[in-house]
Amino acid sequence: MEHAGHIRWGRIVAGGLLAEAAILIVVLPFAFVEGGEQILFYAVPPVCLVMTFVFGRWTGNRVDSRFVLHGTLAGAVAAIVYIAVTWGQTLPSSYLVAHVLKVIGGAAGGYLVSRSKPAIDRVAARVS
Repeated sequence: MEHAGHIRWGRIVAGGLLAEAAILIVVLPFAFVEGGEQILFYAVPPVCLVMTFVFGRWTGNRVDSRFVLHGTLAGAVAAIVYIAVTWGQTLPSSYLVAHVLKVIGGAAGGYLVSRSKPAIDRVAARVS
């Protein structure tokens, strides 16, 4: 049993890595079609928002508290992974927006978990 307030770093890192992998799986095919680079400018930001929302929710599902923090950190991990892989490259501004949306998506996923957990679970987490 985890203590209330305990941050589950393993789950956060896994959620961020899975979100980034899911983003690549969805957008990578566009890179191979004619005009795909142009499509990526528009496709990447919303895909980042949706995938980090999904994995921010996944990250928060197994924790007892700090749901939004867990989701937010998972989104931040996804952004950091991409930044590390592309370090030194010039990226379009839409990709910078996508990194912000990763954090927002993760936070929103965590927030949804906090609203969907039964109230008794939230109270029990605060008391522990």
